[in-house]
Parts: sequence; C-alpha cells; structure tokens
Amino acid sequence: MNRAGTDSLCSTTRDYLICSQCHRVLSKEKKMLISQPSRGPSAFIPEKEFGQSNDADKLVNRLVEEYSTSGRLDNITQVMSFHPQYLESFLRTQFYMLRMDGPLPYHYRHYIAIMAAARHQCTYLINLHVDEFLNTGGSSEWLKGLEYVPQRLKNLNEINKILAHRPWLITKEHIQKLVKTGENNWSLAELVHAVVLLAHYHALASFVFGSGINPERDPDASNGFHPVVKSKLCVCDLANDNNIENTSLTSNNIENMDSESELEALMERMKKLQEEKEEEEASQEEMATRFEKEKKESLLVISGAFDTDMVSMTNASRYIEDPGFGYKDFARRGEEHLPTFRAQDYSWEDHGFSLVNRLYSDIGHLLDDKFRMVYNLTYNTMATHEDVDTTMLRRALFNYVHCMFGIRYVFYV
Repeated sequence: MNRAGTDSLCSTTRDYLICSQCHRVLSKEKKMLISQPSRGPSAFIPEKEFGQSNDADKLVNRLVEEYSTSGRLDNITQVMSFHPQYLESFLRTQFYMLRMDGPLPYHYRHYIAIMAAARHQCTYLINLHVDEFLNTGGSSEWLKGLEYVPQRLKNLNEINKILAHRPWLITKEHIQKLVKTGENNWSLAELVHAVVLLAHYHALASFVFGSGINPERDPDASNGFHPVVKSKLCVCDLANDNNIENTSLTSNNIENMDSESELEALMERMKKLQEEKEEEEASQEEMATRFEKEKKESLLVISGAFDTDMVSMTNASRYIEDPGFGYKDFARRGEEHLPTFRAQDYSWEDHGFSLVNRLYSDIGHLLDDKFRMVYNLTYNTMATHEDVDTTMLRRALFNYVHCMFGIRYVFYV
C-alpha cells in the first residue's frame, strides 16, 4: 500500500483511477466499496475485538496447548475463538485427523490437505500445511507438483475435484476405481481417512475466505508475515471495472441503509413461517415443488457462469489437475432428470456415521459432535435484538447450502 485512505488503493484523476498495485486504469462512473483491511487475524474484524475476554483467552490457550497441530495460536483459531464451544469440537476433530493413530502416514495427511485447499486456491491453508508436511518428514520434491508424488496420491485428484465443486456427480465407480486391486490401490480405511480430510479442508477453505483470514505473522520474515503464494489477481479485480472507494471515507448511512427494516421484515417472515408450519404440514409433492422453485430462484451461481475455463491464478495449480473444473449449476433449463440426492435416502445418522466409525475408529463420534454443535449453535440474537428464536433461519441456511449442492430435504419447509 502506498498511502492511507483511498490512495492506498489507487491514485486518482478527474475521470479515472489508477491502481497503485497493478497500475490498471479503472472507471469512476460507478462505486464499489472496499473496507480498510485489518492487520489482525481477520481482514473483516477489527484487531481490537480480539482478546477482550480473559476467560475466553484461558480456554483458547488451553485448547491450543492440547490440540494445536502447529504449536501456535494461528489466525483461524483466533477468529473461531469467538465461538469457543465450536472451536473445541473443531480442534479435537482436526487434531485427531492429523496427529492421532490412523490409516494414513502423517505426511500423506498434510499433502492431502494441500490438495484440497488447492482446489479452492486457498494459499493460506496451502502454506500452513506445506510447513506441516515438511515437519512430518515429507519430501520437498513433492512440493514441486502432482507429477512428483506417488501415483496413488495422484489418483485422488478426480475425487478431490468432484467433492470440491460438484459432489452430486460422485458415484460408486469412483470409489471402486481407487480401491481396486493393484499396485497403487487404496484400502477402504485409507480412502475414508483421505475423503474425511478432503471434505474437512474444502469446508475450511470456505471459512478462511468467508472470515477474511489474514496471512500468519512470521517473526523470521522481514515484514513480519508468513510468505504467501502471490496471486496475479489484484484487489481492484473485485471492482469489475468499477470505481473503488474506501469505506472509511464514506457515510455510515450507506453501510447501514435499510438494514434495520430488512432485519425486522426477516424476523416477521420467520414468525409467519413458524406459525404456518404449526398449522399445516406440507405434503411431499408440495415440498418437492418448493425445492425446485427455490433452487431455480435462489441459486447464487447463474447457469453457464462457470462454463469457461478458469484461469490458474496462483502456484496452487501445481497441486491439482484440470484447474478449469469448477462449480456448474446442476439444474439446467429443460432438463427433466436432475442429479439431486434425497437426504432421507442416505443420511449421516443412518449410514455415514457407522461406516466411517467402522473403517476409521472414533472419527464418527468426533464428526457427529461437530455436526451437532454447529447445527444447534445459537446465541438467540439477531443484530441488536435478543431472545430471538433463530431456528427457522438456521434451518433455512442449512438447507439452502445443501440445495446448492444437490441435496434435497423433502420433509422440511
């Protein structure tokens, strides 16, 4: 950054802006607000908000001492410490996957984490596990890319990319191909361990991006930060050829515009839905119709938006193949047979739990605790409102995310 304020991003003239980082010319006709980045653990949370509770600090320090795989209080843990109950469940599960007895060698575990993070170009997690990979005896040769790793690890690429972007396409043939008899086959126990790791780090990459996790501070680095794999993307790319302004220079009225009225409307809608649910339960046919309607109206990704090949922007591409493979809307217009799953046909409670616990001892209990924790976690607040029953909103978000990935809950409103 060159100077404070808007000049930290761009130098200005009457009709255009010039980004001080990539020197691209940007239009001033429209505005896109970009908040001032924080130097703390998160770009979205002011640094002063961390460490305000002594009791929470003591709990977090205890958890780090007991379950941290890196031996330090990293930025993910600090951000997640705002939810200490979930943090404990998360750290216990992650520690078990990476450090306790299991089917896979320790360096394999961290390389699989790198492969999973690379599918989402999450350089934060890649850097974290490159260090861990080397510390657990991994070969630096493997860090040159997939062509330098054993074939059996390389064979995970197909299931890695599908799980990351289009999980509804997974079939039994993908599993059979990996476990079939041969020199590079996986045992079922090894594959369960690998899939658990892949899913864990696909999800964690979303948390890193969604929480604005900053690079780790590194006392050995001259600038105080852990070196990261640099992207060819610039912050001005977020503007999509629009003008960039710093939110610190704009009126607070813009940020808070209509937020209170929208919140009130949402709470009223939640109350109405709850009352309707108590009065009348919808039929399965009606639920299926609602699912299709909501899917078509509310999917964030526009059909065809990911048809073009993705451009590999970072060195993360060395850990993956087929970088152009990404999310694609499974509900194309005109298609009658959509590749969706009914959650009731195969559920975690009835099938997944017992399977993973049988092949990878105790991981089922740890995952189940984590799932239940996040499913039920609430502080009964919405913005400044307290004692709010958030059940309807939390269930709607839960089902919406599953809907995006082709999982249908036919009995839910």
